[in-house]
Order: sequence, then structure tokens, then C-alpha cells
Amino acid sequence: MPVRPDNFKEETAALKAAVEKSLKKYLESGGGFPAVIFRAVNYSVNAGGKRIRPLLMLLAGRALSLKPDDLMPAACAIEMIHTYSLIHDDLPAMDNDDLRRGKPTCHVKFGEANAILAGDALLTLAFKTILSTRATARIKTANIIRAASLLAEAAGIRGMVGGQAADMIMKGKKPVLEYCRKFIKEKQARL
Repeated sequence: MPVRPDNFKEETAALKAAVEKSLKKYLESGGGFPAVIFRAVNYSVNAGGKRIRPLLMLLAGRALSLKPDDLMPAACAIEMIHTYSLIHDDLPAMDNDDLRRGKPTCHVKFGEANAILAGDALLTLAFKTILSTRATARIKTANIIRAASLLAEAAGIRGMVGGQAADMIMKGKKPVLEYCRKFIKEKQARL
């Protein structure tokens, strides 16, 4: 059922609430974490945010006649990876930010080592979460595995990690157009 322009705000608010509820469920099931890491993960995931990435996924799925419940594990996995990237990006070795959304960053609140581990925990939990998607008539097991593979590629060295590495290489320098073109060309060749 497509989202109609006249009720877009209400529908996206309902989807965001469903994402928040699902994230809490997936994070509560992580009882194997040491308490401090579990607190750091929850603190970072619940630090606020618009949840744009999972909303885009759920809205795209709706356009393809998929129900939000069908895609919720993947939508939450994407948000976990986004949060992991923010935790690591804020670290002293990276951007060295003390605040994120007006609150102390994870490493300020829990220490640098715990922030690294919280990010790592979210990355691995993201893959556990996406692979918990139930195969249905609309989503086949092979497509779930393919989605996890694409997510790994997008989050990895040829995606987000590569982009962060390029950012670190360029830190304090004027952007070099040729370097950026090479990075984009290499990325396009992989698609």
C-alpha cells in the first residue's frame, strides 16, 4: 500500500515508532554483552536521530508491496551499522568529536575502548539481525543472503570503511579531484 501525500507525516511517524520498538527488541536480546558494552550500545542507538535509512528502506519496500514487518530486520540492521559508523567516526583517532546530537559521544561517556567495542558489537549484531529475516513468499532465503552480502559490501572497505579511509587521507588537505574521481570510478566498477 503506497504512502499517500496527504498522510505522509502520520505514516512515516508510525514507521519510525515501529523501527524504535524493533531496535529495542533486537538490543534487548543482546544479553550476552558485558553490561558496560550493552549500555554503550543502547546509549548510542537511542541518542536520537531521524531514522532516515530504515524509513527509506521501509518506504521502498512498501512501493514493492512488501510489509514493514518483512523488512524490519534489514531496516534495523542498517540503523545499527549507521550508529556503529557514528561511534567510530567520533573517536579521537578519527574526528575526535565530544558531542553527537548535543550529547556526549560514546567514547566520552564510556571510554575509548568501550566505544570501539560498542561499534564492533553493533556491526556484528547488524548481520545477525538482517539474517533473522524470515523467508516468506515475498522474500526468499536467497534474497535475504544477497541483502546481507550487499550490506557487507556497502559497509566494508569498498564502501563506508573505504570512504572513511579516504576522509582520513584527505584530512587537513584540500580535496584532490583526481583522488575522488578514482575512488568513485573504483566504486562504480564494483556495482
